[in-house]
Order: sequence, then C-alpha cells, then structure tokens
Amino acid sequence: MSLELFLAFLLASVLISISPGAGAVNTMSNGLRYGVRQSMPAIFGLQVGYGAQVVIVGVGLGALLASSELAFSLVKWLGAGYLIWLGYQKWREKPLAIEEGQQQLTVSAKKRFWQAAFVNLVNPKATVFLVALFPQFIVADAPQLPQFLIMGSTLIIVDIMVMIGYASLASKLSRWFKDPKHQKSQNRIFGGMFMAAGTALASYSR
Repeated sequence: MSLELFLAFLLASVLISISPGAGAVNTMSNGLRYGVRQSMPAIFGLQVGYGAQVVIVGVGLGALLASSELAFSLVKWLGAGYLIWLGYQKWREKPLAIEEGQQQLTVSAKKRFWQAAFVNLVNPKATVFLVALFPQFIVADAPQLPQFLIMGSTLIIVDIMVMIGYASLASKLSRWFKDPKHQKSQNRIFGGMFMAAGTALASYSR
C-alpha cells in the first residue's frame, strides 16, 4: 500500500470513528459514569467486536451478509434487539451511591468489556460498510492479507484514540451528574440514545 493510499484510508478511518454511533454512545456513557481509566475495558471491548468485523469481512462472511437477505436480517435484528434492551436497562438504572467523591462501580469491568464487544460485533451495518470500504483501497495485484492487516490495525488504533477522546470529554462533565436527579436524567438520555441506535439499526436496509 502506497503512502498516498494509506493516508487516504487513515482519513477515512478518522471520519468513521468520529461519526456518532453505538460505540461512541457506549464510550460516552462509560466516561460519564466511571471516568476515562475505568472506561478502558469497554473501549477495548469495542475493538474486539470491531476486529471481529474486520476478520469476518476478510474471510468473506461480509459478502454473505451483503448478498443473503436471511443472514443479514438475522444479524440485524439480533443487534437491534440487543441495543434496545441495553438502552432499556440503562433507562431503568438507579443513580449511583457516591462515597467520598468516588463513584461505586456497579457493573464489573468484565461485563462492560463484553457488552461493548457485542455492541460492535452484532452491527451488520458496519459489516456491509467495511465490505464497501475495503475494496476501494485494495491493490488487486498485491498480496491481500498484509493489506487487510494494515487496514484493520489502522481502523482499530484510530478508533481507540477517538474513543479515549470521547471518554475524556464525557468524564469532564461528570461533576454535573453527581446529583441523583442528574444521574437519572443521564441514564435516560443514554438509554434513549441506545434505543434510538437499535431502532436505526432495525430500520437499516441494504
């Protein structure tokens, strides 16, 4: 991959990560509730799901999702249902108990990791998007595996940096949400955003 082609892909990667989506919602929610450091498990979880999407596209399953109505519909509804359920849980979540200025971590890091991984893993829109994106940067007469590794690594590294930025921005606003009433509003805002993301995912068509 030439330097010019890589820089074009890098720009595309940044734009993809900055664009608001389910991953950004997940990261901002964790940043507000737990701070940047405690958001890292969820951020890395998102990358596991993202990396799985890259592998899926690389081995050809992305093409199956793009061409098979049944496969696309199954993954689409699974992902939409999960996001809506996650949003409902967030909507009903009780305010945190604050002790000596520190928030209690009511959800384990392991659980937040796998929740975030699943958010990206079951997003068929991301799969179809990668199917459309990758061919634009693949050099046909060059080995494909190194190219997929470069592009996949770039996407993940860029996304980690952007998600840390989202978490940092959200954590700076945490002081405004220590009041139980503000926390309740926060939970409902992010719960609504998750449910909206799930609804948008359900309405997405090829």
